[in-house]
Amino acid sequence: MRTVERIEKEDITNLKFSKKEVLQDEMERKRRNFELMRAQALGNLLKNKVSITFETADEKIFQVTTTVWAVGSEYVSLKQNLFIPINAILEVD
Repeated sequence: MRTVERIEKEDITNLKFSKKEVLQDEMERKRRNFELMRAQALGNLLKNKVSITFETADEKIFQVTTTVWAVGSEYVSLKQNLFIPINAILEVD
């Protein structure tokens, strides 16, 4: 199992992301999309934070605790004009 490193959302701008999909299973991708939509609703309605675990281009695993403001077709928008590609997200809690 790989080590998950905690990261502050402001440090996401220093990371590089791959275009590859990190989840190979279709059901896992559907679950991720459901959890992202749920996180968006919680963020907009209640200002709740979620933990997002994601993989970078160099295959390191990071986790950030943040509020999800919007979910697009390719990116998740966070506060302070920060974005994470959806294809890099492993898990949303």
